[in-house]
Amino acid sequence: MPPRETRRGFLGKAAALAGAATLWQQPSAQAIEPIKRNGNSFFKFSLAAYSYRGLLTAKSPQFTLDDFIADCAEMGLEGTELTSYYFPAEPTPEYLRHLKQHSFLLGLDISGTAVRNDFCFPAGEKRDAELAHVKRWVDYAEIMSAPVIRIFSGHAHGTSDKEAHRLAVEGIEECCQYAGEHGVYLALENHGGLTTTADGLLALVRDVQSPWFGVNLDTGNFRSADPYADLARLAPYAVNVQVKVSIHPEGGKRQQADFSRLAQIVGDAGYRGYIVLEFEEREDPREACPRYMDELRGAFAG
Repeated sequence: MPPRETRRGFLGKAAALAGAATLWQQPSAQAIEPIKRNGNSFFKFSLAAYSYRGLLTAKSPQFTLDDFIADCAEMGLEGTELTSYYFPAEPTPEYLRHLKQHSFLLGLDISGTAVRNDFCFPAGEKRDAELAHVKRWVDYAEIMSAPVIRIFSGHAHGTSDKEAHRLAVEGIEECCQYAGEHGVYLALENHGGLTTTADGLLALVRDVQSPWFGVNLDTGNFRSADPYADLARLAPYAVNVQVKVSIHPEGGKRQQADFSRLAQIVGDAGYRGYIVLEFEEREDPREACPRYMDELRGAFAG
């Protein structure tokens, strides 16, 4: 049996094949077995560099990833999530090892990184470039000892959603095969395109065959009638959790997320790993993030 089938096993594969013909008619996609852990939730805390996007992209005053990492340590976090957007276009191994060293000396893990990508392009130069980009970041993640990379699925480019789904599955599997050879997980975020809904994301979770694949659970991205219910469906497959301060139900007003409710959802799934604050509000992140991190830690402590 090929190694890629180990996460699911023969029975899971057979069930997926049996349901393939009706996938696009099903009102509610079913996923594979939840990730097996030890039954007891455990949380560590990190901050996404995306939270500091205004500072990290401003030309003056200059603010660097080193400064961001130092702020994470100042907040007493266990980790720092280094979003790829704020790296040099072609980071050298020396630069990546510097970030690893800087984080380690401040007592921090590099909890993960995140890339932009689109796996739904048909065969050709654009698709090749997307695949190469993700694989290149697998190499970077390995150097930094970052265990997980947040990825996107993409969206249809002049094809049907069914064809886009097929292309995304193939792209994710190819990159997961490479990532697994380097000890790095790829975590698919609920972030528009094919993953706009819980059903769309779970259809991908079910069809991707790799033990190095999971969900990056973003608590602020669903615009459904009940985002909390959708998040509860995804939580059993999460290998990374990004918490946003706000949530925006369909037809309702943007409101502050209920951190305690999110903690219950993730805890009930037996999740063990990082809770990453991804701050998108208008406040100064250097003032607001320490406050929200304290709230998060309090909520997830139960």
